[in-house]
Amino acid sequence: MLDYFLHTFDKNNFRLVMTILVKDEADIIEANIRTHSQLGVDAFVIMDNNSTDGTREILSKLSHEFEIEIVDESGIYAQAKWMKKLAKIAKEKLKADWVINNDADEFWIPQNELNLKENLAFKGSVLTCHRYNMILDELSLKSGSFFNANYYVNNPIAYTKHKLQNDKVSITLGKIGPKTIVNPHGLLSLRGGNHKALHIGRISDTLRSGYDKIKRFETIEVFHYPIRSYEQFERNIKNRKKLLEGSKKVSMGPHYRRWVKIYNEGKLAQEFENNILFSISSIKVLEKYDIVKKDESIKTRILY
Repeated sequence: MLDYFLHTFDKNNFRLVMTILVKDEADIIEANIRTHSQLGVDAFVIMDNNSTDGTREILSKLSHEFEIEIVDESGIYAQAKWMKKLAKIAKEKLKADWVINNDADEFWIPQNELNLKENLAFKGSVLTCHRYNMILDELSLKSGSFFNANYYVNNPIAYTKHKLQNDKVSITLGKIGPKTIVNPHGLLSLRGGNHKALHIGRISDTLRSGYDKIKRFETIEVFHYPIRSYEQFERNIKNRKKLLEGSKKVSMGPHYRRWVKIYNEGKLAQEFENNILFSISSIKVLEKYDIVKKDESIKTRILY
């Protein structure tokens, strides 16, 4: 616990490590690693949870090109526990000074002329970054690459938990949590999908300045590609179905529970067409009311 206060941070010589938990992410994991390496990440700790689509083989290939520590995990999905374990490996084995807690479908893009590492050349405890869903539209799907999507959800719709069960609701347009970058020295715990972190340094900052004084880290934003094709969407929901059938106590958001229910009813393709894949005319309406925003620069920062 005291290692945060004892840890020496050298802004001219520090290590930025990214942790990623993956399961069947063959369509996106290589782009994720290549992009973040170019943006300044020194090394990766990646846990593979029984992938069957070639993800594990891709990681093995990339480990010859990048500094990657691969952890094979065959247990029942436990995101918060596993991500804390990966942060510990990043700290102890890869000597991390900062850890970005990532998912395979998320890209951390600096909002200035600096790269990720240059933006993190200071000692801190927990940084909280905005996260945005990217919209899958007809043109990007037809182009053959979801990375051609140009729109993200700028002002999400505040659906209630009850409304999320409505078959006319597009969950992609709903509010999603931010993500954290943590100093592994003094890290106490990570919550859920790495949306919050408990850190001895953050506790100290909160006591000194008050919770409301701790603001978002504006210079880095996270762009999230949750649904990239029907095949990837169906595979994800099948994996979620196995989790729910394997344990009644598994932690899972209401949107995934809804999608599993829809899958069991044989209506997942209909859900994809009606509420996930957007027509250009629908995009224009959403853009008019500032729900979605166009940004063609995002795809230029991603190596795919």
